[in-house]
Amino acid sequence: MNQPQQLPDPLTAPLEQIDFSDPRLLEQDAWRPYFARLREEDPVHYQAESPFGPFWSITRFDDIVAVDSNYEVFSSEPTIIIGDLTDDMRVEQFIAMDPPKHDVQRRAAQPVVAPQNLAQMEPLIRSRVVEILDNLPVGETFNWVDDVSINLTTQMLATLFDFPFEERSKLTYWSDMATGSPEIAGGDTSPEERIPALMDCLETFTRIWHERKGRDDGGFELISLLQRDPNTADLVDRPMEFLGNIILLIVGGNDTTRNSATAGILALNQNPAEYDKLRANHGLIPGMVSEIIRWQTPLAHMRRTAKHDVIFQGKQIKQGDKVVMWYLSGNRDESAIDNADSFIIDRANPRHHISFGFGIHRCMGNRLAEMQLRILWEEIMRRFSHVEVVGEPERVKSNFVRGYTSLPVRVHPL
Repeated sequence: MNQPQQLPDPLTAPLEQIDFSDPRLLEQDAWRPYFARLREEDPVHYQAESPFGPFWSITRFDDIVAVDSNYEVFSSEPTIIIGDLTDDMRVEQFIAMDPPKHDVQRRAAQPVVAPQNLAQMEPLIRSRVVEILDNLPVGETFNWVDDVSINLTTQMLATLFDFPFEERSKLTYWSDMATGSPEIAGGDTSPEERIPALMDCLETFTRIWHERKGRDDGGFELISLLQRDPNTADLVDRPMEFLGNIILLIVGGNDTTRNSATAGILALNQNPAEYDKLRANHGLIPGMVSEIIRWQTPLAHMRRTAKHDVIFQGKQIKQGDKVVMWYLSGNRDESAIDNADSFIIDRANPRHHISFGFGIHRCMGNRLAEMQLRILWEEIMRRFSHVEVVGEPERVKSNFVRGYTSLPVRVHPL
């Protein structure tokens, strides 16, 4: 995709000359003034041309909630990402379905994050966090993304799937391949690498499915849950739907937590007064976790497709139009969140954000993500006076995943 060498000026360029789907807005962390201007001047904005086709940008908090909670007008089918599915990988997944099919497939996987199951997972998560943090090289510079964020979330994914632990790095790789397509989200993975990787994912999980068939030990890992539910018991016989849902569960169980685990370090270093608050009161950790997830907004957008012509906030949206809800913009909307651009760890209502979406597609694993991050910060504060950022972060090239590939840090013990 040919993109201009330089991003247009966010304040002076005509809105029709700005491509709000340009992945460099996130990669260069340049997105804030562009979306602030949209919220102010044209909160329901039609972009006639982009590498992903024409689309509407929904940028205010309340408008996003209105779209996200109205599946009868704004459909999740055929996909929830700005780009269209390519012919060589037309996967189906329940996040990109409407009721009733969405509901029965989601319900099959839901028990993995039931409160009882989360309570049983907590000691395991804590033991892994302890092991990861105790093995960090004190006094040396290292990449927090690789050594902590990816390490922790990949171990958790392996547990959720009961995946061979020694091969768990494949899960992270498949996640990156699934979200890194230039056609779908402006990434830089090639079809020559991506397609074989996802086929390997399908073959591996198909084998695991058949190995587990008939094993009724009452386990709460995801494959057994899907096999036990009559609505998904034959999912393996629909390969693109099986792969789509496996990828959905891998990405969902990985990206939010992984990128928020890095974002918290960066946010506290950029806001030292908040770090001081945290040192003085570790009881702020649960609220801080929600603020990190809001401030980061790990998935920048979700897309819907208009089922029929509709007037929305005075704009004529036509049947078939793409409608993109920019979560990262809604989370910075001053009309809905006070001091929305500021990172404040003791907000009165820290869960008032839309990083997890809204309505029937609200993130299934939100409590698991919050629990992992809470435990991580509890154990960080027991060991380190300061996790110091010592270089610039490197970010993912994508208009969908707001993430990091590198954050150089040094840890200072208590």
